[in-house]
Amino acid sequence: MVAAGLFSIGLYGVLARRNAIAILMSIELMLNAVNINLVAFWRYQAPLALNGQAFAAFVFVVAAAEAAVGLALIITIYRRRQSVIAEDVDLLKW
Repeated sequence: MVAAGLFSIGLYGVLARRNAIAILMSIELMLNAVNINLVAFWRYQAPLALNGQAFAAFVFVVAAAEAAVGLALIITIYRRRQSVIAEDVDLLKW
């Protein structure tokens, strides 16, 4: 129930926010909800195997890489446009 609530809050944040940093934080919240589910299902399905913990560690690594790349992109966009509003980003347009 906690993970479903966190995932729902993160999904709302991704869909409703305009600020790119808030969207990135909402994605991180969704990934943390996935980690909670992975560890919970691991604990109740097969506590002797380390499958759930391995998947959770993999999600942590992906989340860290996503945060680093996402923040680098947001900083670059802010330096060019002086805004981090997601709707104002049209760098691929001429």
